[in-house]
Amino acid sequence: MLHLTSRRTLDLEAPVTPGRPAHVTALSGLVRAGDWLYTVAEEPLHLAAFPLSAQSPGHGVVLFANHQPDEPVSLKTSRPDLEVPCLLAPQGSTPHGSLLVLPSGSSAGRQRGAVVALGADGTLAGDARAVDVTALYTQLGRELGPLRIAGAAMSGGLLRLLQRGSGEPGTDALVDLDAERVLRGLEAGALGPDVVRMTRRWELGHAGGMRLSFTAASPLPGGRMVFTATAGSTGPAATVGGSVVGVLAPDGSPQFLDALDGHLSVTGVDARVEQGRVRVLLAALSEDGASPATLLEATLDVPA
Repeated sequence: MLHLTSRRTLDLEAPVTPGRPAHVTALSGLVRAGDWLYTVAEEPLHLAAFPLSAQSPGHGVVLFANHQPDEPVSLKTSRPDLEVPCLLAPQGSTPHGSLLVLPSGSSAGRQRGAVVALGADGTLAGDARAVDVTALYTQLGRELGPLRIAGAAMSGGLLRLLQRGSGEPGTDALVDLDAERVLRGLEAGALGPDVVRMTRRWELGHAGGMRLSFTAASPLPGGRMVFTATAGSTGPAATVGGSVVGVLAPDGSPQFLDALDGHLSVTGVDARVEQGRVRVLLAALSEDGASPATLLEATLDVPA
């Protein structure tokens, strides 16, 4: 079992809209950029940004102004299905990198992602640009069945996606996309099936009598990738059998796997090599589904 240390709760300085709590309850993914941590807060739709080196509250960011979180429920199907954040390296037009947020693919007709440039300190710089992933997700759906992309990480010349196959049966998979083609597609505003390099199905085993499925990803140097997986649904009212943290080698094979103590539902991970060790930040949902999500820290027993 990994030893976990609590870092903070994910409180916000103010509700994103009136009547909402001033904290994040349900979230997806975790990305560190400069002095900031970003996650996708699922209700209402927005990014949540938290200072990395302070305990002060975070703040919410609505990416698309024409889809405000207080719109009527009848418009829900037209909103972007943003769920999977991923850090992109500096490019010519984004000298400090950018933040890519992809949809899960679980909602037909809501297959639009977003790219936002980052400033030197990791803050968001400029407006979000939309990215249409309909053609890519249609192809992946033909191969893998119902999609629920849960993690993404740029690693070793690849954009690696993790498909979450919730429930029994389900298909968990690693999807490798060509990074150069992805970056060209992002500039053009759309990703198609030509970016796919490989897909590999996974069976992650069970925890607490329930099937483990991918929930998040983060890159490591040398083409490796850290992933998290949880048994059971990650929804606020779900029964959770347990979670694990693992490492994939550059070829996609498992290199390390360890369980987390208790019945944590982990839905975000950021991995860094610090002082010769692999340290991870983990975002975990509260057991009651209403209290603030928590940021935890651990060190993996794996060569850095």
